[in-house]
Amino acid sequence: MRIALFVTCIGDTLFPEAGRATVQVLERLGHEVVFPAEQTCCGQMHMNSGYAHEAQQLGRRFAEIFGDYEAVVSPSSSCVGTVREVLGMDNVFELSELLVKRLGVEDVGASFAGRVAYHSTCHSLRVTRVGDAPLRLLRNVRGLELVDLPRADECCGFGGTFAIKNADTSSAMLADKCDAIESTGAAFCTAVDSSCLLQIGGGLSRRGSPVRPVHIAEILAST
Repeated sequence: MRIALFVTCIGDTLFPEAGRATVQVLERLGHEVVFPAEQTCCGQMHMNSGYAHEAQQLGRRFAEIFGDYEAVVSPSSSCVGTVREVLGMDNVFELSELLVKRLGVEDVGASFAGRVAYHSTCHSLRVTRVGDAPLRLLRNVRGLELVDLPRADECCGFGGTFAIKNADTSSAMLADKCDAIESTGAAFCTAVDSSCLLQIGGGLSRRGSPVRPVHIAEILAST
């Protein structure tokens, strides 16, 4: 299959390794991955901040760039969710759901040594509804010990501009999430959204925790 990569703004600027890992996984499985260089923001931050008109403009641009591809993949469930909500596009997938639900793959040939806790991000639970696709993939990674995360369905406190406008509430939610992660004894925390991992990683770092955030695409790309 010929698949277009939508890398997202945060992926492009802060987490390029997640985009590269996404490509590595899909190419390992024999798919062709292309990168439309004219891509820009999907409009998520604009929509969340109340700028619906501007978000719709970016959404239309997104549709013009990606509309003709059989499948579009992104290492960000929140951006995928925005595109679906604004445009109703059904050819755009978060990586784990593309692999499990569209391609029927649960073992990508990955190896990753370590104890890992999986954080279910809000968008992956309630918007894109990826279900247990990430867990199915992680259970098939050689050398990986997947541990249960207490209160896994609770928000980490990021929520885009929510963390800025409601800093105290966001910080309290983050503290609860970091407590839950550390209670598992995991060496790594993974998720399908780099934005949540940015929030969680910052919280863990500030408290001097040895737990490292790592995007699920990086784990799946690891051999």
